[in-house]
Amino acid sequence: MKKFTLKHVFEGLRSTVQQPQAKPEQVSIVETLQAENFQVAKTVRHGFPYQPTSLAFDPIQKVLAVGTKHGSIRLIGRPGVDVHVRHESEAAVLHMLFLINEGALVAATADDAIHLWNYRQKRPEIVHSLKFQRERITCLFLPFQSKWLYVGTERGNIHIVNIEVFQLSGYTINWNKAVELSRKTHPGAVVHLSDCPVDPSKLLIGYDSGSLVVWDLKNKAADARYQCAEPLKSISWHHEGKQFMCSHSDGSLTTWAIKQTTSKPVSAIFPHAKTNKEGKQEPCKCIQKVEWKCSKNGDTFVIFSGGLTNDRAGRTPSITVIHGKTTTVLEMEHNVVDFITLCESPFASDFAEPYALVVLLHNDLVVVDLHTQGYPCFENPYSMDLHESPVTCCTYLADCPADLIPAFYSVGARGQKRQGFSEREWPISGGEWGSSCSYAEMIITGHADGTVKFWDASSVSLQVLYKLKTAKVFEKPRTRSIDGDEDPFAIQHIFLCPESRLLCIAGATAHVVLFKYFKQETTGEVPCLEIPIVYEVYESGDCSPEYEFPPRPTLQVAHSPHHTAAGEASDKKPSDKKGHSQSQNHRKKKGASLDYFVPIRVRGGSQKKAAGYQADLVCLTPWVDGEPPGSISALSINSSYGLLSYGNESGLVIVDYIAKSCLLNMGTPELYGNADPYQRVPRSPKRADSSKEDERCKSPSSDQLNGVCLSPTGGGRAGGMRRFGSERGDNMRRCRSQDKLDGSFSRSRSSSISSLENISSEAIQCLAFADSYTRKNDSQMAPTLWVGTSLGSVIQVMVSIPPLETRLSTPATVIPSGTIFRLKGSVLAMSFLDCNGALIPYQYESWRDANKEKKLERTPTKSLVDNRMSPTNSGEQTWGDRQFVVIGSEKVARVVALPSQNCVYKQIITEVSFVVKAEIIQIKDSVCLVCYVATGHISVFSLPSLRQLIYVDFLPLVDLSFQTRKTGIVDPMLSIWGQQMFVNEDTDQIARTFCFTNYGHGMYLCSPTEIQKFTLASDFCKELQNLLGELFQPHDMPEPPKQSFFKGLFGGGVSQLDREELFGESSGKGSRSVAKHVPGPTAQLEALNAKAGSVAGDVARTRMLMVERGQKLSELEERTGRMMNESESFSTAAHQLMLKYKDKKWYQL
Repeated sequence: MKKFTLKHVFEGLRSTVQQPQAKPEQVSIVETLQAENFQVAKTVRHGFPYQPTSLAFDPIQKVLAVGTKHGSIRLIGRPGVDVHVRHESEAAVLHMLFLINEGALVAATADDAIHLWNYRQKRPEIVHSLKFQRERITCLFLPFQSKWLYVGTERGNIHIVNIEVFQLSGYTINWNKAVELSRKTHPGAVVHLSDCPVDPSKLLIGYDSGSLVVWDLKNKAADARYQCAEPLKSISWHHEGKQFMCSHSDGSLTTWAIKQTTSKPVSAIFPHAKTNKEGKQEPCKCIQKVEWKCSKNGDTFVIFSGGLTNDRAGRTPSITVIHGKTTTVLEMEHNVVDFITLCESPFASDFAEPYALVVLLHNDLVVVDLHTQGYPCFENPYSMDLHESPVTCCTYLADCPADLIPAFYSVGARGQKRQGFSEREWPISGGEWGSSCSYAEMIITGHADGTVKFWDASSVSLQVLYKLKTAKVFEKPRTRSIDGDEDPFAIQHIFLCPESRLLCIAGATAHVVLFKYFKQETTGEVPCLEIPIVYEVYESGDCSPEYEFPPRPTLQVAHSPHHTAAGEASDKKPSDKKGHSQSQNHRKKKGASLDYFVPIRVRGGSQKKAAGYQADLVCLTPWVDGEPPGSISALSINSSYGLLSYGNESGLVIVDYIAKSCLLNMGTPELYGNADPYQRVPRSPKRADSSKEDERCKSPSSDQLNGVCLSPTGGGRAGGMRRFGSERGDNMRRCRSQDKLDGSFSRSRSSSISSLENISSEAIQCLAFADSYTRKNDSQMAPTLWVGTSLGSVIQVMVSIPPLETRLSTPATVIPSGTIFRLKGSVLAMSFLDCNGALIPYQYESWRDANKEKKLERTPTKSLVDNRMSPTNSGEQTWGDRQFVVIGSEKVARVVALPSQNCVYKQIITEVSFVVKAEIIQIKDSVCLVCYVATGHISVFSLPSLRQLIYVDFLPLVDLSFQTRKTGIVDPMLSIWGQQMFVNEDTDQIARTFCFTNYGHGMYLCSPTEIQKFTLASDFCKELQNLLGELFQPHDMPEPPKQSFFKGLFGGGVSQLDREELFGESSGKGSRSVAKHVPGPTAQLEALNAKAGSVAGDVARTRMLMVERGQKLSELEERTGRMMNESESFSTAAHQLMLKYKDKKWYQL
């Protein structure tokens, strides 16, 4: 443990900091966090596998495997059993086969490698790999209960692999031996391999060109050959082994017999073909896959994908089920990747008894019930609908209040009773559940269509609790999006106060909606405020800090007793939507009339609101003079103060949601007062072409970052802080978020980028409500709002809360205090610690049922410091520092002591890169700063000393590049920074989906359809094995089908094949140039274990022999003892007999 004091730090700053009247007492803070308390590990992945490519199922273990384009495999069992593994090469998984009931999986990837996965343990691992050197793998087949794997290649050859040792057999089937000698062309790649259900020695080979070969494995020759008229896609056997069915590229199904004399198929049908008016058959799409299954009751199922006519196939992906004479087309919402029929029997020669159909779509997993009439779908218990609408932002909460998740479930379960699903149990039921966390976890996702979903993440599974559709608050827009790229209701920020259950969201149209939780359904209007955020600077040199701006007229929408309710503003024309309540003569005189337009409208009139979250207030940011506002970049609420605050690229807004009034909307530069450290350069229409030559403001240099505190010098700003909107003369230009150089972005990442930054755009990046000190040497804390900007400034805004008795009628008042701290880089996180280094919890108002308690009660703002802090004898004496504020930016971190405002600790997080996400979290009853750096590393710092604990490589930023939204570079001179600019723009979206939370947990959007959770806590990593479920469970192998007496008598039963004799050592060794064996990660350990096992076995055998010898000696000793006893008894009997006849004569006998 490291002990440190603030005394020596303060002594070094006495020359520059005003000394208090009384010296602060020495404060000793013990930091308990050490490097060994941290271990970074990925835990669980939720969602739908992104870009799936293949599918496999174990009918005995009942485990499903889904392979993806990026080399991932998801092993899914019953709900709560879900394991994600990934190949190091990240090549697409093209084929997968289970070793049925053996706890192993064979996967073939696009880099022509075959991998054997062992999933008997909780973390599956690769045991063996085989890398093909010359040929590309196109097909795999593994007979049931066999160790010999058939591998078909693009060249038409078939190789055989021993999966126990992953070595090639010397037995090879070359294409030129399989096809007829008279054939002049190559048959194409092998697309199908399977053996006859009743005769394993007959191997059916299907080539891409339509050639079919029945190969006799014993005789090493072709037993029969067929030629299809169309290219081949797939083959399926009838269980009796006398016929097989093929699907083709022209939408046809052909049936062939093993012993047929003609070269034509037994039957050829087009299931979905239609005849046009001319009497010709319409062309159909190809049938990618067909399966032919039978039941004991005589029912036959022919299931295939595709085959529809060309006019429908492009729009309607489908699965067709032909059951007897009934044909059913199951239309799918997405393209079909693969499907598997789930059957009761794993034996190919037995009646399959199909009971379900698993269909893998491009964006969904569908399971169809084949036992219920109409073939309804099973309700999917997994979180496969996470991407129902694209995820745009996420929030992760650990250790939620105990009643929060049940509250969401109670209102969400009412709307989740979906009709039309099968009533049977979910058929994928393999594995065993693991344990769950001792605390509740919840994930909130925001989506592109305006939907907010609440998920229970307390266990391995992710269960949806409640779904909120924020778009229902608004009228349907005439156009789908503002710029044709993003939905107008897309969620960009989510802020939830768990204790008060207040929810606030910010959307893509720069709108903010505040929701309150109600258990019951209510009816009422939705209040709406239209609040423009406009900042203007002088084009001339008159914009000096001493200039007194004209008084700002107030917005009618905010100060009118009857504020704009839902629908009132929507009835106005765009030209009538003004934010200024000024006379027409005044507008004409000044020429400063602004045209306000709101692209979305709140539903008017009284609205029926369902139980759950109900809209309480809507804040709209109108367009000004035809220019859209900047996106909301920061959002925060405080239920104790009754305030809502948000900011964008231009300025800050503070709203009193209790009084339904706007307290402040101000451009970011105006928050500085007269202490603005930057020179604001406007954009002039006359100099638009030469705007690149304008002077830009750079980020503060390192010598400016030692806790600079600036205070306003006075002026007429204070009296008008509750006013907003502004009046400007003809010589002024409005500077908004769009007034910046094309191709540059609002967040400065490096000196090269910051040199191009337009200073007229300073975004609000971070907001934090807290009871803190507003001035140096203050003795009491007061409600404040801390504002962090993209230029590294931190500004305090003082908040005055009216008394409880007049709270409903009197709005709060706010005024910027002028206290400014400056850091290098954009401010990302702020939090407050007490004098003992403990995290100060934010103040909140606990949730109460509005129907039961109408009385408004607010948690009183702390007017006295905590009793653990240094006491004072009188209010007139100056106290010591009793609070720390931790500020983290893209480059550095600072710990500032309050109220002295001294920077007591500083740390450079990164010099060559920047921080994407930073958060102050609690772990092991301590506090630390966690940062995700753009280099892919995670860095953790102990607080308040900012001592670095770990710096580990975690996730390259390029892995999250799927969230890229590249817009192109206009100026070719900027191409040297092009790649960095694109990455910088991406991080804004990446940061919205990358979360840290308490207990060292975190999550990020690893693909457009999946969420990956991870942990930083070493204790949790130790418990992770218990949390994960067991994939493999011991099951008895089912009995093979019984052979009838007559089939056995006349030779019609299932024959046996000794593959070991055919493919073993007698066939020779495979060529090393064909494939190379690659040992798995645990091969060396297994070799050592094998050696140790052999030695242990020898010792055990010797010990066994010794035990056996001892037992034999004991038996011999016992036998000898019995013989001695018997001899003694015989001697005694003989002596008695001798005494009896000793004195008798022979005639007396």
